[in-house]
Amino acid sequence: MNRRKLYSLFSILLLLTGCGGAININNKVVSVSSGQFVYQDGNLISNYKADVNSVWAACEKTIIELKAKDLQKERKISTGKIKANLQEEKVTIYVEYIATNLTAVSVFVGVAGNNIASRLIHDKIANYLNKP
Repeated sequence: MNRRKLYSLFSILLLLTGCGGAININNKVVSVSSGQFVYQDGNLISNYKADVNSVWAACEKTIIELKAKDLQKERKISTGKIKANLQEEKVTIYVEYIATNLTAVSVFVGVAGNNIASRLIHDKIANYLNKP
């Protein structure tokens, strides 16, 4: 019975917060934006329907286009991390293989996370993935 009440309460909270609301659970802030992005503790996370190598290349092109400095890349088989400084702010892009043709990308900008800057970077990544 308690589990059912908890589930109902959580469902009501999600409905009340709408598409752009945030919930604080165990000192972690979680938000969903338009069903495509998840904002968690300053990281803006999105899944792309593309293989990990294509997404990695798009992330590299994006960070180069934005003229980032102090670029550091760390690539493994199923994950990768790009760190750079972009206009005096630290940027971290984390790429992770989820499944065939499904890759997650997490973007963190600044000290506490900048949602707008992260969204801009995601938009540029998506543009590179849509180019032939």
